[in-house]
Amino acid sequence: MKTTVKNLSDTKVQLTITLGTEELASAEKVALVKLSKDVKVPGFRKGKVPTSVAAKHVDPQALQEQLLDDAVSKAVAEAFIAEKIQALDRPMVDVKKYVPGDLLEFTAEVDVLPAVTLGDYKKLTAKAEKVAVAAADVNDVIERMRTGFAEKKDVERAAKEGDETLIDFVGKKGDVPFDGGTGTDYTLKLGSNQFIPGFEEGIIGHKAGETFDLNLEFPKDYHAKELAGEKVVFTTTLKKVTELTLPKVDDELAKKAGEFKTLQELKESIKQEITTQKEREAGDKLKDALIEELIEKSNVPVPEVLIADQMRSIEQDFSQNLMYRGLNLEQYLETNGFKDADDWREKEVKPAATKRTQAGLVLAELSKVEAITATDAEIDEHLEVHKAQYANSPEALKQFETPEVRRDIGNHYITEKTIERLVELNGGKVAPHS
Repeated sequence: MKTTVKNLSDTKVQLTITLGTEELASAEKVALVKLSKDVKVPGFRKGKVPTSVAAKHVDPQALQEQLLDDAVSKAVAEAFIAEKIQALDRPMVDVKKYVPGDLLEFTAEVDVLPAVTLGDYKKLTAKAEKVAVAAADVNDVIERMRTGFAEKKDVERAAKEGDETLIDFVGKKGDVPFDGGTGTDYTLKLGSNQFIPGFEEGIIGHKAGETFDLNLEFPKDYHAKELAGEKVVFTTTLKKVTELTLPKVDDELAKKAGEFKTLQELKESIKQEITTQKEREAGDKLKDALIEELIEKSNVPVPEVLIADQMRSIEQDFSQNLMYRGLNLEQYLETNGFKDADDWREKEVKPAATKRTQAGLVLAELSKVEAITATDAEIDEHLEVHKAQYANSPEALKQFETPEVRRDIGNHYITEKTIERLVELNGGKVAPHS
């Protein structure tokens, strides 16, 4: 077998492979063994026909097709190993010349894992944001606690700001109900600003049992284009008005909230929780910034096949997220000014997929350079954490026993360790795992 390799680009290679009589004779034997299993010859049971006998009864065209398939597959696999080629997909094969029993010449074109040249990853400029917790942040949490501990009493008086109400409503534009504009037994605290301007204010002054129309206008910058700036009518039924009596902000509130003796202890605990959360968020932003900067300073060729894989993943996740929010892709495209799905893929999905692919490649190269690995014990530890999350699902637990899942968890852990190493090398502090 003779092999020559031509680099078509940083991410694609073409192999020209030539096989002679010896390789073709070997491939013919393999093809005959496969085809003999289905050959029917008087005096022999099916599947037990000797290859020497089967050779006289098989379809010559079928034999040549099977021979070529086996010869090409074996030659390509051997060439990839010999040339140390990391193929990312099935190669595109083009037979250039074939003389039965004498010569086979073909090309195999394939996307390969590119060589990544890292920039100076120890001198990146991104820094973590400074974390500060204002008194207002703590007070916001305390106010939510007060609402949670509030005494509730249904009242017959007119609703006022601060009351909790139970309502039914139907929103119409031009006498036609619009998507997302209908609700039944909806709990709404007046003054929470959950609805568009004027809605909650319009309920104030009404009593339980009343049905009334709220003539409103959606904000011009509303996220749903079909409603932005539009005049609508919400036919609303106020079913219940509940007065909330909030507890005082004192030591008694702290005792209700947990194992705290004083209000000051509660405030300090809240401040620490907010600080930890903000530090984690700042740490995540720093990681993203460092990876993006490293990509910019490195040479990271991106194979189209990997971008395509990431695009499919992003589209699937995005569609599911829209569904959870009660939306569909068509609504999103219209709201965000895309011509169609292809326009969205080109302008939003592909850039994100490219960035994600580059991040994976640059971190994989960094893990090699820094010799970052995952031990069996570390992988086992992470497997147990994942298993604990699916303790009540025997089917899901079976998946964790497969080599593929173990490998994926190991690779994910190596990526985590690599990112943390990148942060440490650039003077950052790695936040504790949640």
